[in-house]
Amino acid sequence: MSRPDGNGGASRFRRGGPPRGDRLPAPRKRFGQHFLKDTRVLSSIADALGDVRDRTVIEIGPGRGALTDLLVERARRVIAIEIDRDLAAHLRARYADRPHVEIVEADVLQTNLAALAGEPYVLAGNVPYYITTPIIFHALVQPRPDVAVYLVQKEVADRMAAPPGDKIYGALSVNLQAVVGVELIRKVPPSAFNPAPAVDSAVVRVVPRPDAVVEPELEARFRSFVLAAFGLRRKQLIRVVRTIASFDAERAGAVIAACGLSPEARPETLTPAEFAKLVRALRAEGLSEPTATDVVDPDQAAP
Repeated sequence: MSRPDGNGGASRFRRGGPPRGDRLPAPRKRFGQHFLKDTRVLSSIADALGDVRDRTVIEIGPGRGALTDLLVERARRVIAIEIDRDLAAHLRARYADRPHVEIVEADVLQTNLAALAGEPYVLAGNVPYYITTPIIFHALVQPRPDVAVYLVQKEVADRMAAPPGDKIYGALSVNLQAVVGVELIRKVPPSAFNPAPAVDSAVVRVVPRPDAVVEPELEARFRSFVLAAFGLRRKQLIRVVRTIASFDAERAGAVIAACGLSPEARPETLTPAEFAKLVRALRAEGLSEPTATDVVDPDQAAP
């Protein structure tokens, strides 16, 4: 649905007619559309962005413009990215007389957000559940938004914020918490949407950590290693390192000991900082960047 050009993969529009007739565009299942209608939740999202009077706000999936209406009154500049062409036309007509509002008809995953903003920005979005994680990590590409507020499935929000040792702590938790702080703002019931989804949702705020535990140049390697490690989440750390790095037990044990970790620990108990230590140590040992799909457990390998 995107129309690539020289502006970060998106075509920009300011004017345009609405869909024929006066009816609002209907939700489209193929885009996972559930339009937020609860004014209290809408205000919570806008409030969670902080003071945006002098800021650029990028909104992902503005839909019919319920959240956009609030942002337009609060922000110096609003850029709304909408993949649905009927909704994009509706929004262009709705905000045609607001020069500080820009409607971008594009696939957000094909859009360079920082290039689109052209300056420091904050981000908000009611993101489709089926592509929540790709959107969140796409928004983590540097330079990152100063604040990002998402409306996501509550199960995903809980995993984003889960602490080490929690039964839902996993690769998503580690890869986010290594570089950002995650805060649950509020729970959102299905009745807040039209149409109502089958699950609860939650508003979550994500803010870059000034003390990120992994350096920018190591982030891709870190994420790959964490994904691979949680593919072996029930294994002890000695087995995890042997599997991912193809090390023998002695070499794997030496790397783990150098990091001050227990060879009997399991991935779900390690903090993001401990994962970062392990990734640095393995890089020093010459390990190439792992991928979860390349993992082979030595116990299952051919002799």
